[in-house]
Amino acid sequence: MRVYQTNEIKNIALLGSAGSGKTTLAESMLYGAGIIKRRGTVDAKNTVSDYFPVEQEYGYSVFPTVFHVEWNNKKLNIIDCPGSDDFVGGAITALNVTDQALILINGQYGPEVGTQNNFRYTEKLNKPVIFLVNQLDSDKCDFDNIMNTMKEIYGQKCVQIQYPVTTGPGFKEIIDVLLMKKYSWKPEGGMPIIEDIPADQMDKAMELHKALIEAAAENDETLMEKFFEEETLTEDEMREGIRKGLVARSIFPVFCVCAGQDKGVRRLMEFLGNVVPFVSEMPKIHNTRGEEVDPDSKGPESLYFFKTGMEPHIGEVSYFKVMSGSVKPGDDLTNADRGSKERIGQIYACAGANRIPVDQLVAGDIGCTVKLKDVKTGNTLNGKDVDQRFDFIKYPNSKYSRAIKSVNTADTEKMMAALLKMRQEDPTWVVEQSKELRQTIVHGQGEFHLRTLKWRMENNEKIPVQFEEPKIPYRETITKKAKAEYRHKKQSGGAGQFGEVHLIVEPYAEGMPNPVSYTFGGQEFKINVKSREEVDLAWGGKLVFINSVVGGAIDLRFMPAILKGVMDCMEHGPLTGSYARDVRVVVFDGKMHPVDSNELSFTLAARHAFSDAFKNAGPKILEPIYDLEVFVPSDYMGDVMSDLQGRRALIMGMDSEAGYQKLQAKIPLKELANYSISLSSLTGGRASFTTKFASYELVPNEIQTKLISEHEAELANEDE
Repeated sequence: MRVYQTNEIKNIALLGSAGSGKTTLAESMLYGAGIIKRRGTVDAKNTVSDYFPVEQEYGYSVFPTVFHVEWNNKKLNIIDCPGSDDFVGGAITALNVTDQALILINGQYGPEVGTQNNFRYTEKLNKPVIFLVNQLDSDKCDFDNIMNTMKEIYGQKCVQIQYPVTTGPGFKEIIDVLLMKKYSWKPEGGMPIIEDIPADQMDKAMELHKALIEAAAENDETLMEKFFEEETLTEDEMREGIRKGLVARSIFPVFCVCAGQDKGVRRLMEFLGNVVPFVSEMPKIHNTRGEEVDPDSKGPESLYFFKTGMEPHIGEVSYFKVMSGSVKPGDDLTNADRGSKERIGQIYACAGANRIPVDQLVAGDIGCTVKLKDVKTGNTLNGKDVDQRFDFIKYPNSKYSRAIKSVNTADTEKMMAALLKMRQEDPTWVVEQSKELRQTIVHGQGEFHLRTLKWRMENNEKIPVQFEEPKIPYRETITKKAKAEYRHKKQSGGAGQFGEVHLIVEPYAEGMPNPVSYTFGGQEFKINVKSREEVDLAWGGKLVFINSVVGGAIDLRFMPAILKGVMDCMEHGPLTGSYARDVRVVVFDGKMHPVDSNELSFTLAARHAFSDAFKNAGPKILEPIYDLEVFVPSDYMGDVMSDLQGRRALIMGMDSEAGYQKLQAKIPLKELANYSISLSSLTGGRASFTTKFASYELVPNEIQTKLISEHEAELANEDE
């Protein structure tokens, strides 16, 4: 395989909803380019993509698959992405390292929620989009209706390059209004028969041809002037206008294909090769210092590793994009993130499970290597005297969480190692060892996402695991002031223990002035602030600790011990054992003994005094509240709103976006535990949602009572 230069390379992300036919299209592209000799099928489990056991088990793509085709002396690097929203990490990774999105639309259903999600990601990353209507041979396919829906959603930027003469089982002809030719196929597909457009299709073809010329001309002043003068453009001028429109996202070309019958695929690749922008024509990527990095093959050597695959008999396969310079086997590089040295072994052009050895890859190209010592997903490797780092891939927040534990306690360490290894393959799996909840929690994008992890753990790693609903990280606080005192006294031969602490607690809010006095039971307690310490708590909120002891009742040297006792209680709240927050503590009096007082005595005294005061200060439990955005078809809006209201959600607003309703709400984390499953069930999988932590709020009284009772029962069981 020859070395392709930056201006001969195009990087493309292949996106679409589950079932839209991406893997089948990939097979036809590879077959058409001669990379494979026979097209595989998903049913036969012999495709270039979807070659991992878990993908063959479920019949769904789980990981993005990198492959390439050589077409008309150009190299197209294509990343086939999973369609399910549960595996959105693959699509986001692919979009960040490619320059063009090819979005498949299922001809049976038109734009689906997955289509909408993918399009939103292209908007955020400002990537060009080509739409491809697939499965035109389906009985349910109504191409005109699909085009109308697309224009409603994406506007007049959707411009047809092709349309089918008929759809359904008899589909065999496409009219191409860029080339103004009819493409037809024999039943076995493959190479098309190219003919002039028949008379009965000419009026429609000319109308769409003119619309395409106008859309292409709008992207270049010179082309626009020529269009006004001559009302036409040459084929090459149209291609140039479309290319500029793609880069500016002012045109979304629409193609037709039947990937399962290998019809229309070669014409699509011809367009990708001739019109889609090269790496060198796209906006530059920035490094972590905000500097533009030019994809210059003669520049400093820098590789960004965007994906890690774990393959049987091989181990880690590391996929990279050459950001600058060029890479050859034997190059010695430095890991900018980890400081380690790496020698690159053989480098490969990717073709799914197959790898083709190459002698060099230049800036903008994508490839892989194996047997690296210390390279993780997201790392950058640099040549000598080069200091580049890249961190441009941002993944969405998790939507579904489960506590995980090994069925056999002895497997716990192996389970953790396997989880961390799997996270290298899919960064949207987030593993958290929660000291607070005493659970290992796995966060993912949905129930299917975590079910896949469990399948792999049990079938690939041979580690039986079980999922449980994660505990909720409640918080405790107080709603009024209270006073308490406690004397710790212990005598057991020799030096004893003595410490007495008098303190006041009250709710703390940002910006509160220092206290001057308090009144309890008709008695006034004047406060003379000697020192004030503000502790930013690791779990959120604050503790403000004020020393107001006068007359030497407690030595200053015992104040850190008193603060330690208070912090012990803040870490194990009196109501449910949850972390406490937003409390001000004023130590105003106490007693000590010249011999028996020590730090431990005052720590214990402070702990008891604080606990007593906290319980008398209107203690309340707080729960985490999340901002929720649900994207839902209008038909299901009523059901989704009813469900949310049953989950104690507060509806904050509604809006329309790209043909879908956007519902905004605030919802307790407790009620989100199984929300992804319920939403999918309610809407037939046609809705999606995002969440983000918002705040902690008081739980309703009946829930607080229940939580306290459950905690007391748990403590009683531990004591037995």
